[in-house]
Amino acid sequence: MKAMGAAVFAMLAAVPVMAQPGPGERVGLFADPCAELPPQPAIVAAYSARATQARAAKAAVPPRTAEEETAFRDWQKQVRLADFAALCRYRAENAALPAASPARIVFMGDSITEGWLRERPSWFAGKDRIDRGISGQTTAQMLLRFPADVVALKPKLVHILAGTNDVAGNTGPTSQVDIRNNITAMVDLAEANDIRVVIGTVLPARHYFWRPEVDPVPGIADLNAWIRGFARARKLVLVDYFAAMDDGRSGLSAADATDGVHPTPAGYAKMEALAAPAIAQGLAAPR
Repeated sequence: MKAMGAAVFAMLAAVPVMAQPGPGERVGLFADPCAELPPQPAIVAAYSARATQARAAKAAVPPRTAEEETAFRDWQKQVRLADFAALCRYRAENAALPAASPARIVFMGDSITEGWLRERPSWFAGKDRIDRGISGQTTAQMLLRFPADVVALKPKLVHILAGTNDVAGNTGPTSQVDIRNNITAMVDLAEANDIRVVIGTVLPARHYFWRPEVDPVPGIADLNAWIRGFARARKLVLVDYFAAMDDGRSGLSAADATDGVHPTPAGYAKMEALAAPAIAQGLAAPR
């Protein structure tokens, strides 16, 4: 890996507040740290299986019961303490990838990126396009896994779509400056390794169903204004998803996102129409 600035190293050194291990938990260095993660509870696994079956049948995904929701949240808290950045999520898949083609693209993001592969697999199939989205993640978590989930995969281009979960406060209180620093560091890492960057504005959202107390509209507007200016200043290819998908009220239409946040297949189709020319421009740009 090429030399990186001191600021990037400082950001990569950031870690969450340490917690004492619980009974039976092992800590320290391991040949395979991922094997030490808290196992998925049976109640969570059973719900995941039902949700997968519903998606396969193109039926509505059933909501979690209160008991299932509590079990899921408790398990996720344990996993985040053990693997804050979710480095284990794609470790095995990364190791199994073939050598990169000259046109490999990695999509870095949160649930919107993760759902893209699930809802529109044809966008990725046979094109050396690699989805590395993780549901719920903030830019701090993405930055920590950027070396493993982007740089090490040796893509020609990375598509970064990030920030909505920061606005939601998924990993606690944050600021626009923190989000900007994290995104800047990801771009610095990419460019230090000759990876071209396509960056997207945050999709519209009038509300967060999991954070009803948060008004996302002003936070998204401020972040997107910065992303547009940042892309100009750094000569990055910009995909303005917000401008193209805004329903006129700083949200997504029901056709584009039934829950107001996560795109439907139709919503992803709109994103693809925007992303395709941006990716082509990024791949063709001289270094």
